[in-house]
Amino acid sequence: MKTSAAGVGRIKMREGLRLEAYPDPGTKGAPWTIGYGHTGRDVYKGLRINEPQACSYLATDVADAEGVINRVVTVDLTQDQFDALVSFVLNVGAGAKGVKDGFVMLKNGQPSTMLRKINANDLIGAASEFPKWNRAAGRVLPGLVARRASEQSQFLTGKP
Repeated sequence: MKTSAAGVGRIKMREGLRLEAYPDPGTKGAPWTIGYGHTGRDVYKGLRINEPQACSYLATDVADAEGVINRVVTVDLTQDQFDALVSFVLNVGAGAKGVKDGFVMLKNGQPSTMLRKINANDLIGAASEFPKWNRAAGRVLPGLVARRASEQSQFLTGKP
C-alpha cells in the first residue's frame, strides 16, 4: 500500500513545518529534527532548509515507513488504517532490540503489542495501543498525547 494524499496532509498537520533544525522535545538535544519531522545523521543544530527540501525529506521518510508496514503487517488494512500507521511509524520508528522501542520491535526483542494485535486482526485492541506511546525521554508530552489521539481516531475511522 501507499499513503494517500490525505494521509500525507495529516502527517504535515501533525508534524508542522520547521525550516530550521530544532532539538527533540523529550531530550532537549539529539535527535535534531527539521522539515516535517525528519531526523537523521543529515540533521544538525543550525541546519536550514527550504520547503521543497522538507517535502523531499518527507517523501523519503513516508516511503521508508510504508516499507516497514508493508513488510510486517500480515492483514488487510483500510487506507485510513494504513495512513495512521505511517504517521505513527514516522514518529516512533520501527525499533531495535536493545536500542529503542518501536512499532516492529521493542528493546526486549519482542514485537510491539500493537503489531501483534494488528496481525491477529484485533484492530480495536491495536487502536487501544496508540495512547500508550505518549512519552519521549520517559516523560509524557502533551503533543504526543494529541498526536496519538489523532492517529487512533484516523485508524478507527478506517475500521471496516
